[in-house]
Amino acid sequence: MGDLMDTDAPLLCFGGPYSNRQALEALLEAAARLGIPPGRMLCTGDVVAYCADPAATLDLMIGAGIPTVMGNCEESLAAGGEDCGCGFEEGTACDLLSRGWFAHASRHVTPAHRAWMGSLPRRIGLRLGGRRLAAVHGGAASINRFLFASAPDAVLADEIDGTGAEGVLAGHCGIPFTRLIGGRLWHNAGAIGMPADDGTPRVWFSLLIPEARGLRIEHHALRYDHEAAARAMRGAGLAEGYAAALGSGTWPSADILPPTERARRGQPLDLPPVLWNVPTFASATR
Repeated sequence: MGDLMDTDAPLLCFGGPYSNRQALEALLEAAARLGIPPGRMLCTGDVVAYCADPAATLDLMIGAGIPTVMGNCEESLAAGGEDCGCGFEEGTACDLLSRGWFAHASRHVTPAHRAWMGSLPRRIGLRLGGRRLAAVHGGAASINRFLFASAPDAVLADEIDGTGAEGVLAGHCGIPFTRLIGGRLWHNAGAIGMPADDGTPRVWFSLLIPEARGLRIEHHALRYDHEAAARAMRGAGLAEGYAAALGSGTWPSADILPPTERARRGQPLDLPPVLWNVPTFASATR
């Protein structure tokens, strides 16, 4: 696992563009305002998924040159798979809805797009403010493992152990959170292509900022033209569930959610900064 970078400058982390061109354009504009170049951005995968513009979203990502981890959607599309590889149980709402958007994505991506997706690394290593981090999509060993904020300490600790790093930047679950476990970090920046099931149309990215006291982790909400993205989905003939979710902020299904996350559905997220102290570690869960 070679290092992506060794820097003391802020890193912008995000996941799940999900074929949402409008959201990715808004993120790139936000990064420019923050003075963060594409080389100091990191995507935790699933560039292509639910929304209307897989080809245009891929073109933006490839053109920007943003370091990107392979997600299960990239893995499956690159291999010519028949489904998204999320591991949804057959017949569930997520399974039925995914058939439509995956077929749409597969029709619109080009051989060059598939080659790019197939070339993505499953893990990216980086050194940020002196800390060794590993970026993965789902879990350390399983690309499609869902790990939410309610995961037990022991589960996240085992996953961190599996990377050999001091902290993990992950994606896949679509809901942002930061956890410190025994002085080590598990961080999910959330997704920009779909709201966080919190009853608002906001989407999420994060900044990891090296400071003298440690690494400051900030969750940032992003507003974008979600109405245009939803119109594009409806114009493409995609199922209404995810198009409606762009405005309502509530997912069309809770199939994948653990009980704790189910209980919090529709409640707007409030995610304060977390300081990963050096050498004295704060403990925080969110």
